[in-house]
Amino acid sequence: MFSCLKHKVGEVLLPGDEFSFQPEDTISLTDTVKPEKVICGPGLRRSGDRLLVSKSGVLRTKQPNMFWVDSQQKRYVPAKGETVIGIVTVKSGDVFKVDCGGSEQASLSYLAFEGATKRNRPNVQVGDLVFSQFVIANKDMEPELVCVDSSGRANGMGVFGGGGLLFRVSLGLVRRLLAPQSPLRAELQQLFPHELVIGMNGRLWVKASSVQQTLIIANLLESCENMTAEQRRQLFRRAAQGAL
Repeated sequence: MFSCLKHKVGEVLLPGDEFSFQPEDTISLTDTVKPEKVICGPGLRRSGDRLLVSKSGVLRTKQPNMFWVDSQQKRYVPAKGETVIGIVTVKSGDVFKVDCGGSEQASLSYLAFEGATKRNRPNVQVGDLVFSQFVIANKDMEPELVCVDSSGRANGMGVFGGGGLLFRVSLGLVRRLLAPQSPLRAELQQLFPHELVIGMNGRLWVKASSVQQTLIIANLLESCENMTAEQRRQLFRRAAQGAL
């Protein structure tokens, strides 16, 4: 299976495709070599001795042996540890309800902010944007968010969004923006000075020095989802020259 996966990297896979263990992938009892462990990411599901493809997209890999399917989906499924941009929809007693784009709203306690106590409550209103992290996200429990890390620090999380623009992109573009040494993010930084908040749920918030520049950055991000690297560079050069 491992050799088949490596051979398919960069190719388009469809739901229903599967990989099975090959004879060369079996382990000899007399061999001292440790078996290679395959880590399955989004779009791949293990079923016995088979690996099933659950969504269409391009097969990607990362060292040492991680594989996933890179797709342009916009539907977000909450996962523990992911940071998202949420919208406060309900303020009920000690708990806020937050829309994160999933199948149900998540809960956010007023104590889940840095420095929050029963007397010192955070100033959160309905309609506010919050950058937060999932601590509970599974199909049997209500999703739960916090705005602090493991050491109790905000670390950039909390209420934000004054004067900026919130819009949605595909989850594939989000992963490209969050990749280490992302060329897309580097090209954006050279264009205009701006603030950019990236949520794993496909929501982006951007704020530049003017409304026009904010709209240009948002339109560029929405336009470059299906472009090649060369097409994207040409578009960014036109934007820098003021052609857009």
